[in-house]
Amino acid sequence: MTTPIKETASRDWVNLRRDDETGIESLHAHFRGHAYDSHDHDEVLVGVTQQGLQQFTCHRSMHTSHPGRAILIEPGAVHDGHAVHAEGFTYAMLYLPQRWATGMMQQRGLSDVSALEAAFKNTLTDDPRLIFAIQQAFFAIHHHEGRLARDQSLDHLLSLLARHVVTRPASVSNDSLRQIYQLKDHLHDNMHLDIGLDELARHSGIDRFRLSRQFKKAFGQSPHAYLVRLRLRTARTLLAMGNEPAKVASLVGFSDQSHMGRWFQRAYRLSPAAYQRQCTNVLDGGRSHLR
Repeated sequence: MTTPIKETASRDWVNLRRDDETGIESLHAHFRGHAYDSHDHDEVLVGVTQQGLQQFTCHRSMHTSHPGRAILIEPGAVHDGHAVHAEGFTYAMLYLPQRWATGMMQQRGLSDVSALEAAFKNTLTDDPRLIFAIQQAFFAIHHHEGRLARDQSLDHLLSLLARHVVTRPASVSNDSLRQIYQLKDHLHDNMHLDIGLDELARHSGIDRFRLSRQFKKAFGQSPHAYLVRLRLRTARTLLAMGNEPAKVASLVGFSDQSHMGRWFQRAYRLSPAAYQRQCTNVLDGGRSHLR
């Protein structure tokens, strides 16, 4: 039996599990004050606020979730988080991998929320059936209720989740937008390198003074902010696969392990090593140190 780990002096805590078969991560956490800086995820995020008021910016709007309200966030949607009141907030969240969500949605002929043209109708919802389904799926995964409980609860969740998806018309393509998307692809291909604005300008054919403005208009963040979050998302995947943090830092382009650790803490309130430990479910039964 694992000995529970004490909470930090701030009384914040993070408890994370990972289901190896589906790749779904379940997070149970409590934060006071500032929870985490702006960041995004490759996964579809569905969760429920359990206690306190949970406030965050997403899609350039401020949202406040109260106990019993569901939170729905698409892949790539930049968001942050903080508590409204001194007692903080507690929430439960499922991180559904895009590939898994796409396959499950396609099997059912449902809208694919992981597609770039799809989005949730609302970031917050009070739909009681969906909220109950999220809670059931979270409990089944986070507490290892077994495959049958996991599979049935996830099937039910996806069926209800599809009702909250709206398909947006594809963006009208033009040369400027095409250049910006090529620039994004360049960042993905070369995230391990120390890239400067002049290099990006040469690659895209857009002068450096217009480049940042057009990139932010397309993706809601500057090229540097996008690159950092790309590195963080990739680092999470590599850490969950068991790679050493120092090696991961080098592979994704951070200058060293401590550099990656500082960004990781700001975005996820966990150190890379703590995230990796919890992904292996070694800490069953206990709350985790934030570092």
